[in-house]
Amino acid sequence: MAEDQATAAMETLAVEKQPETTVAEAPTVTITKRMMVAIDESDSSFYALQWVIDHFSNLLMTTEAAQAEGGLLTVVHVQSPSHHFAAFPAGPGGATAVYASSSMIESVKKAQQEASAALLSRALQMCRGKQIRTETMVLEGDAKDIICQAVEQMHVDLLVVGSRGLGKIRRAFIGSVSDYCAHHANCPILIVKPPKEIN
Repeated sequence: MAEDQATAAMETLAVEKQPETTVAEAPTVTITKRMMVAIDESDSSFYALQWVIDHFSNLLMTTEAAQAEGGLLTVVHVQSPSHHFAAFPAGPGGATAVYASSSMIESVKKAQQEASAALLSRALQMCRGKQIRTETMVLEGDAKDIICQAVEQMHVDLLVVGSRGLGKIRRAFIGSVSDYCAHHANCPILIVKPPKEIN
């Protein structure tokens, strides 16, 4: 019996001498997923947007959990800069510059703004249908350069663009926005090629 009491006392003493262990909670990691989709008036760009919505909606939803993780889709449209003159081939020597009136310039700018607003409105409706956390931007300039600059400035994690399926000759003369971005954007880029019936 004395041995039992001594053993019980030693077990109690051993339990008391063990250092307290606390379970530390794992630090919360904020994962920011910022995706950018560049759109224009083409069906292929809206196909690319729909593809992102269908495949990445779980990262971009407006739920509290998604907002805490920082998922955000930026839809950007780049409009051409408005020029104050137009060059027409006239006469034997070449082009003649004709300067536009201020009312004509304002009319062109207003038409561009309305077209951009309509494109972004269509894009927002697509995103709201799946409750995607979205922001929109209208930028001005050469689409290739401006998209790459925006990607860098906004620290985009993934750029998504549509492919118009330009032939080799047209791509050589006018260039491809998707091809340029694939070589110059400072983030991974996904080029979404639409089915043949959309082209």
